[in-house]
Amino acid sequence: MDKRKMMAKRPRVDLRGGAITNGPMQTRPLVALLDGRDCSIEMPILKDVATVAFCDAQSTSEIHEKVLNEAVGALMWHTIILTKEDLEKFKTLRIIVRIGSGVDNIDVKAAGELGIAVCNVPGYGVEEVADTTLCLILNLYRRTYWLANMVREGKKFTGPEQVREAAQGCARIRGDTLGIVGLGRIGSAVALRAKAFGFNVIFYDPYLPDGIEKSLGLTRVYTLQDLLFQSDCVSLHCTLNEHNHHLINDFTIKQMRPGAFLVNTARGGLVDDDALATALKQGRIRAAALDVHENEPYNVFTGPLKEVPNLLCTPHAAFYSDASATELREMAASEIRRAIMGRIPECLRNCVNKEYFLGPGSYSEGTVSPAAGVNGGYYQTGSLPVQQAHSTTPHEVPQHTVAPNAAPPTPQPQPPTGPVIQPHSLVSNSLDLF
Repeated sequence: MDKRKMMAKRPRVDLRGGAITNGPMQTRPLVALLDGRDCSIEMPILKDVATVAFCDAQSTSEIHEKVLNEAVGALMWHTIILTKEDLEKFKTLRIIVRIGSGVDNIDVKAAGELGIAVCNVPGYGVEEVADTTLCLILNLYRRTYWLANMVREGKKFTGPEQVREAAQGCARIRGDTLGIVGLGRIGSAVALRAKAFGFNVIFYDPYLPDGIEKSLGLTRVYTLQDLLFQSDCVSLHCTLNEHNHHLINDFTIKQMRPGAFLVNTARGGLVDDDALATALKQGRIRAAALDVHENEPYNVFTGPLKEVPNLLCTPHAAFYSDASATELREMAASEIRRAIMGRIPECLRNCVNKEYFLGPGSYSEGTVSPAAGVNGGYYQTGSLPVQQAHSTTPHEVPQHTVAPNAAPPTPQPQPPTGPVIQPHSLVSNSLDLF
């Protein structure tokens, strides 16, 4: 008899193509990549402290029940949205790391109140996005993209008259004013690059202290209206929040110089597509370049921007280079590792919701203190027992719980018993952070 027929098949749990085999209960916590399937960079960083799985999901309804019940850490790109209702589906989640800088697709306040730390990787891709921004600006000024397409389509340029007709709208850069909305890491990098091309650079950022303009040799304006009125080209580099959604709209476009350029490599929701389409058709905005879109993936055949003139669109790729992509994922995985090895949120470098995480409502009966490590302080010293990562009971914490109606305990930092974790070595041609 064939021995293979006598052997019983080992059951396994299928996570949208990535599998975790059943077997003896593991003591390592479960970490899941929610909206992707490639964990090749994350695995070497986490494999000795966690079980890593992927979900490749577009919404929480597609996430396997095993992940919802047992995952203590989650990595995510920008293609999945986590609302309060979505976050409540996770039973043991303690940390989410956004593989990128923007966290507008996560309800960070709700996460904090549920005892879930939200982190990002704010330093990655600074150079790539800044370089892409300048590339788009140069394309708008010199119309390189459109001229290249004409050549590819077979247009013959037999003399200066044909060139003049095809290149109409090309502008000289030196002496023009570039207005930057948001002078953070990327905005600053764009400003320094733009000065080398001869731009007069002004910026608007109400969150920066006075004097930053002197250190960078820039001109500061204190209202968005002033920036729009003075700028020949406007470049957006601010985060998206409830206060600046559709920052560029019918009203603000009317405050821009007639024939100005617009570039957006920040967040799609900053621009009202209907207003931009009208302005481009009327020629009030000479040309626009968008790397980000309110509805992604962007479809050139649908929506208000369909068939509008003088529009250059790229697929939310400004952040990407081979080096930045590797670096970004290394830094995100390293933040998960710090959470497992240390205490939340003290051990985290880029926690964006500490004010909610440690505020009223972040403790509830039967839940672990936010100051504890991942999964009840798995790697902590003291009397905490080693907790199984594959618990099926929501928020199952044998010890270190808060009694009913009792005041929350004061978090006491404790040194980890494991080895001291050094920053994970980056590839030789990588940068500092994304």
